[in-house]
Amino acid sequence: MRFLALILALFLIANSAPQAPGIVRVRLVTSAGSIVLALDARRAPKTVANFLAYVDDGRLDDTEFYRATRRKSDPRFGFIQGGIAQDARRMLPPLPLEPTSQTGITHQDGTISMAHGINADAANANFSIMVGPNPGLDAKPGNRGYAAFGRVIAGMDVVKRILALPTGGGRDAMKGQMILAPVKILRAERLDGVAKPSGRPKPWLIAR
Repeated sequence: MRFLALILALFLIANSAPQAPGIVRVRLVTSAGSIVLALDARRAPKTVANFLAYVDDGRLDDTEFYRATRRKSDPRFGFIQGGIAQDARRMLPPLPLEPTSQTGITHQDGTISMAHGINADAANANFSIMVGPNPGLDAKPGNRGYAAFGRVIAGMDVVKRILALPTGGGRDAMKGQMILAPVKILRAERLDGVAKPSGRPKPWLIAR
């Protein structure tokens, strides 16, 4: 009975009021299970606002977790990556980088971070979730790093299962890291506050 009570308590914590001012929770409902995120709008306001715009518009619905990067020294650790990939129909204007040196949010176990290409100031809605610490993604002299903006508060078991999925394909930095059977992000839903849709066209829906 105590074990069941503990499970119920953890469920209520993940689905009750925010843990602190400035925290906005988002639930990713995936084909592998749900992941609940606590986004830090106080320390990373621009990155969180961008992510929430994609959530509130439904731009992350019916997308995928498509990449699993495992550490060669210990494949239990690394990160998974998901989002809109290269679907230009879903993209909003590019996002300026909020580096870890500015926000103080570093890449620890469970951290969510924005992905970007060569241009660090051109991120959109592709994101990574850490499994174990990844300090190499933090800002350092000569390298602006990536924008961490929150953490997983429920569903790390789902994240770890995705990390362990068979991979292959890809090229360059992603060689051998593409999930062979990508995990569907069925929907992304805001759990706190009022939705603020961007009002921009949704051409991916018209194409259906």
